[in-house]
Amino acid sequence: FNPGKIINTPRMDTSLRYEPGLSVQEFDTIFDYSDSQGLMRLIEKCNGSGDCRKSEKMGGTMCPSYMASRDEKTTTRARANILREYLTHPEKKNPFDSKEIYEVLDLCLSCKGCKSECPSGVDMAKIKAEFLQHYYDANGIPPRSNMIAHITTLNKLGSIVPQLFNFITNNKITGSMIKAITGFARKRSIPKLYKTTLRKWIEKNKDTLVQSDLMPKGKVCLFIDEFTNYNDVEIGIKTIRLLGKLGYQCCFPDHMESGRTFISKGLLRKAKRIAINNVSKLISYVSDETPLVGIEPSAILTFRDEYPDLVPPDLKDQAIRLAKSTFTIDEFIDREMEKGNIDKAIFTKAEKKIKLHGHCQQKAVASTASIMCLRDAPRSLYPENYSVEEIPSGCCGLAGSFGYEKEHYDLSMKIGELVLFPEIRQSTDDTIISASGTSCRHQIKDGTGKKALHPVEVLLDAIL
Repeated sequence: FNPGKIINTPRMDTSLRYEPGLSVQEFDTIFDYSDSQGLMRLIEKCNGSGDCRKSEKMGGTMCPSYMASRDEKTTTRARANILREYLTHPEKKNPFDSKEIYEVLDLCLSCKGCKSECPSGVDMAKIKAEFLQHYYDANGIPPRSNMIAHITTLNKLGSIVPQLFNFITNNKITGSMIKAITGFARKRSIPKLYKTTLRKWIEKNKDTLVQSDLMPKGKVCLFIDEFTNYNDVEIGIKTIRLLGKLGYQCCFPDHMESGRTFISKGLLRKAKRIAINNVSKLISYVSDETPLVGIEPSAILTFRDEYPDLVPPDLKDQAIRLAKSTFTIDEFIDREMEKGNIDKAIFTKAEKKIKLHGHCQQKAVASTASIMCLRDAPRSLYPENYSVEEIPSGCCGLAGSFGYEKEHYDLSMKIGELVLFPEIRQSTDDTIISASGTSCRHQIKDGTGKKALHPVEVLLDAIL
């Protein structure tokens, strides 16, 4: 095909990924990888195309650490390569006991961008969580990782005297000491606890909420995640009020936390127990007629993304069935609008402009289309005279606890500066900044000084 072009190319049976006769071992894993024919097959999906080397100017989320650093070792491809090399040539009884793998995976933000944007669908966040569990088995769990994973327990204790907790963690003297001891970035503020928990507020106001039994549109099971229950209680209250105004009754079944912090820090055995508990408890409450609706994307989407692969085989069908009836709050409202169950006449006719930052896991596992569908009027999440522009940003850079950790702070802020921060700074004062993720809103505040509203807050304010 190329006459006269003769090169000394290697033979086709050389430079192979696996040398002839190599037996590729499979491992006992916490996640179920049967849909990929095993963990090694999932890693092997990476074909080296280098899509993870794109810049922020090309759009998308994958891969935020590479976009900011331009270093090959921070790509999804590099992570797959080192995993393949060390796991197929193990030098230890526990092949996951590798400092080299740990260091290369360290800058993976677990944003899930690769799950949807990699041509082969290599879910590196899932692989990283699996690796960390086995690495901890050999090396122990770092104190900071253990603390972050158990943040719900710490917040539960702090919520006994929330004012004292907030004072100790956020004043310059004791706050700085806590950050220095735990390894958090000095410039980060520790998330404050609300004056009460959402569960306590519901219990206190149950007599006024009981009138919602007369609501004509049906019921939703509200998943009270660990972040909304302790930190973003006001958004939880507004969600309940919004659903009530739209004609829906909220029920509040008993359940555990989502397990998101345990998954992100690689404590998968604990996450597995949480998944089993939540699936077993909620399966009898949730159906297509009574869906499970969540406020924080990273928490509610565990039901769709990780739970089916965490629970044992006898619960897998139930987990899948539960996942099909699980929605973020904006997905649920969009679905009801599409069905014609929500009359848009209840919304204001005023004109407003919104800039939306999409949560990275929501973009990967679900979609921000449920928020952006307003372009397809009259079916719109927001009032018809609200113009909404989705900021072409990837991961905000905070990514749960990643940007709180002192060694990751600079990279975290650099990721935010790629697209997100400049777009917000350039917006006019009357533009509403909106973001559904707790971490996203914190990052926007730290990076630009502007407050970002949850879509629920925007919608509630727009109801006449």
